[in-house]
This record gives sequence, structure tokens and C-alpha cells, in this order.
Amino acid sequence: MKLSKANRRVFAWPHLLVGVLAASAAASRAESLPSDAVPTVIVDTQSEPVAPGKFEPTWESLRQYDVPEWYRDAKFGIWAHWGPQCQPEAGDWYARHMYSQGRGQYDAHMQRYGHPSEYGFKDVIHDWKADKWDPDRLVGLYKRVGAQYFFAMANHHDNLDMWDSRHQPWNSVAVGPKKDLIAGWAKAARENGLPFGVSAHAAHAWSWYEVAQGADTEGDKAGAPYDGNLTKADGKGTWWEGLDPQDLYAQAHKPSPDFANLNRIHWRWTWNNDVTLPDQAYCEKFYNRTMDLINKHQPELIYFDDTALPLWPVSDAGLKLAAHFYNTNLRKTGGASNGVLFGKVLSDDQKEALTWDVERGVPPTMEFPAWQTCTCLGGWHYDRGVYQQSRYKSAKAVVHMLADIVSKNGNLLLSVPVRGDGSIDEKEEAILESIASWMEVNREAILATRPWKVFGEGPASEGAPIHAQGFNEGKGKPLTAEDIRYTTSKDGATLYAIVMGSPVEPVSLESLGAEAGLLERRVERVELLGSGGAADWEQTAERLVIRTLPAANPSDADPTAPDAVVYKLTLAN
Repeated sequence: MKLSKANRRVFAWPHLLVGVLAASAAASRAESLPSDAVPTVIVDTQSEPVAPGKFEPTWESLRQYDVPEWYRDAKFGIWAHWGPQCQPEAGDWYARHMYSQGRGQYDAHMQRYGHPSEYGFKDVIHDWKADKWDPDRLVGLYKRVGAQYFFAMANHHDNLDMWDSRHQPWNSVAVGPKKDLIAGWAKAARENGLPFGVSAHAAHAWSWYEVAQGADTEGDKAGAPYDGNLTKADGKGTWWEGLDPQDLYAQAHKPSPDFANLNRIHWRWTWNNDVTLPDQAYCEKFYNRTMDLINKHQPELIYFDDTALPLWPVSDAGLKLAAHFYNTNLRKTGGASNGVLFGKVLSDDQKEALTWDVERGVPPTMEFPAWQTCTCLGGWHYDRGVYQQSRYKSAKAVVHMLADIVSKNGNLLLSVPVRGDGSIDEKEEAILESIASWMEVNREAILATRPWKVFGEGPASEGAPIHAQGFNEGKGKPLTAEDIRYTTSKDGATLYAIVMGSPVEPVSLESLGAEAGLLERRVERVELLGSGGAADWEQTAERLVIRTLPAANPSDADPTAPDAVVYKLTLAN
């Protein structure tokens, strides 16, 4: 079924979904930013002009956007959320938390490198060499696992650009690995036939790095300032002589009140609640850097780690970046399709201009237009503790999440943590191989499918409400063999029932009973994917019952292995 834009918001079967749709809509709007805000910082486009075309840098113009069919078909992407914060192998937001006395990453930094007044994050970058990075092997593996697009992180809140950046002297070609990482990832993706995406997170470095202006409050180094206020003149005789640390830390401003309180950053993420606002030069530099990234590497997808668009509503930088990105992709494809640009915590009108990204979570019901979940096998940055304690998501958890997301009209972007040296560990490889084995048999129920009239049924169908960016992973009931998720082929001739476990008794599908009235075509054949033959089944008024069960439960041998099975229902013309 193809829906008009006006009808996408209300497409659902009301007798089943009205309650959860209302809850989902309220949650998704809870912290969105208004599209009619008036930015005060208008960036200069002389250095990096906005490409002319269909899209203008206004929310109204961006609402002409339609999610391209290739992205709706793709369903599954893999992400290398990799940068210098992976070098210490001490987990997420290292470059912020290392400047907070009493925090675990501060202690890890002290043990490995020394005090942040003498050895700051700029020096961690210098320590990062990426000497085992093999993008061709990794992207080839991800394609075999089933990924239909690939993402690489272009910069994080730590503000280092991972390409030969025209506008950021602190980049991976000039320091650290001395390599153009984005160019290497892009080449590997395109040689494997995968659309290439980049994620840009650096809009928040301004406030995120404010802790680098602090100092210890107790101990031998109490009061000794961290390195966040160093300038180019301070570099004489050091390895970074000639570079200005303020190009990295962006701290030549008065910090926000209570900036040393690590949790305040979340309260101020949308540039309010007494945050010190970024100035003209900062907004223009972010704009120019990101334009350079788009022009040099021509990504098909861009992920912004921001509410709505980067620097909104302080600046119009994000609007201009979005218009340029859409116009350049239309020009590249001859007008056949748009690129895909993601934003978080979007209002309903913003979901028509951007593709909604849900971080570490899944909405409780179907959402229109198409959307995406981003999540990770472990932490966003490589964490040796997660590896040692085997706290990665299992292949079973990933497959269950993928099926649930696809049944609700979403895509899954899965980050596989990369070590500082550029490799992934053997536990991650084993998880990926297990996902690949499941996808080899069942990929037709995932790729190039569309949501059916209901996303599923079973005890875990109600789901947990999302909060802010998402963050409801693991908060609902666990998926079991009593839970079903439905997908359908684009022509409607095939329906897939994905059982979220390995059933040991006949599978009962109440949504397919004759009296439910959801099946518009008669079921002609049922088969269990991978079995090679027809299944034994019958339809009654109350349900459709499938008696043919899988021969073995993979979880009997390995509790972490995917145990979802797929029944393919062929429908009459």
C-alpha cells in the first residue's frame, strides 16, 4: 500500500493501535524543538555555498522530502562509531569524563596517561595510530552479515575530523593516525556496493568540552587547570607546536553555570537552560566543516546527533546543510531519489523533512514515514570491560530487535564497536557470524519488505514508551515464541510471520483468523523458511494454526544464537 503524505500519520488499524499510537506520539514530541523558532546566528555561505535546487534552507521547503525507496528496502545497516575515544578502550564519552575527578574514566586516564593538566585529550589523539585498520575486510564482513548500507563516524563531540578537513586543523590526516579515515571507509563501502553514510556529532563540542576548563577539587593537583584553555602560543616545543588547542576544545568562552556537573549537558542539549550559547565563528566553522565533508565524500546518508538539526534553533546552519545535502544527492542521481538525513526527537512536521532516528529504543507501534533505530552491540565507544565481561548484545537480541523494528516500518543501524587499533574483537565477530547465518535463511522476510496491517501479536506487543531520544531498550516484556511480528512483500502477495523464538507447539496466529478480517487474500501455501517444503496448517474463524515446527532449537546448543523462525504465507491473487 502506498500512502499519501497526508495519510501517513494516521495509517493504522484503530481497533488495535489507537492507544499505543497516542502514547508514542506524546513521547516523541516531549522534547522536540519548534520549527518556527527564529535563529539568531545566520551562517555565511561564501566559503561553502549551498547547492541550488529543489530544496531551500527552510523547514517548509525541506518538507518536500520523501524517504527514498532504496532506503525503505535496505532495513539493516552497520556503523563504525569509531574515533580517538576508542583508543583508551574505556567506554563512552571518554574525552568528557576524563576531566571529572572521581569518575572511572578520570581514574583510568590517570593510571594510563597521567593528570589531565599535563596530558589532555589532545594527547590521547596523538597516541591513536589505528595501525590494524582494514576497512575492506570489515565492510566486506558487514555486507556478508546482511548490511545494506554502511556508516562511519566523521567526528564526535571530541571535535576531531576523521578526514582531510579544509576547515579543522585537528583532523586524522594531520594528527593521530595520519590517515584519511572517511576516504578509506567510503572506498570500501562503494567497492562492496553499499550506500555510504557519515555521522557528524561535533555541533556540541562547545558545551560538551567545558569540563576541560575545570580542575581537580582535592588532592595534590587541586586547582591545577586542565588543558582546555591552552592556546597556540603554549605549544612551543611540544608535539603539537603550530596547532591551536582551541580549534579542538573550542573553549575560548565563559563556561555555562555548573559546567563541572556532568549531567547538566543532557539538560542543556537543546541549547537552553542557561547554557552559554555558541557564537558566530563556532557555528560557521561547524557549517563549513560539514559542507566540506559532504562535498568531498558525497555520502548517501547523514546522521546528526542533534535534536532536529545541528545548532537549531541557535543557528540556521543545519537548515542550510540539509538543503545542500538533499540538492546534491538529487543532482547526483538525476533527480531519481533523495539522500537520507536523520534527526532526533522530531515533531510531526519535522518527520516530513528528516528521517526520525530513535537511539537505543523502538517505538511501541508502527510509525510513518519510515524511521530508524540506532543501537550498539556494546558501548558507543570501545570498552575493554564490556569485552572482558561478555556484555555484548547477543545475536538473538539483535535479530529479535531487527524483526520488531522492520515490522513497525523502521530500519536498524547497528554499531559494532571498533578498538583503537581499528580492529574488532573475536566475540563481536562470532556474534556477526551468527547473525549472518540467520540472515542467509530468513533475509527475504526482512529486506525489501513493508509493514503489514498490524505489526504483530503476543504478550510483548504493547511495548514500552520511548523517552526523549529513545532509550527504552530492555524495558518491555521479553520477546518469546508467543510473540509474532509480521512483514509483507511490496506487492502484497507474500506475508511473513516471524516467530520470536523456536516454538515447541503449534503456532497460533490470531490476526490471520477469518473473523479478524485482516487478510484480503486467501492463504494458498505456508512454508517454514529453510525447511524446503510446505507446512501443515489450517485456518479457522479465530486463528490460523501452523503445526509444522522447526526440527531443532538453535538456542539448545547456544542460548545466544538467533532462535526466531519465519513462516512464509503465499496469498492468492
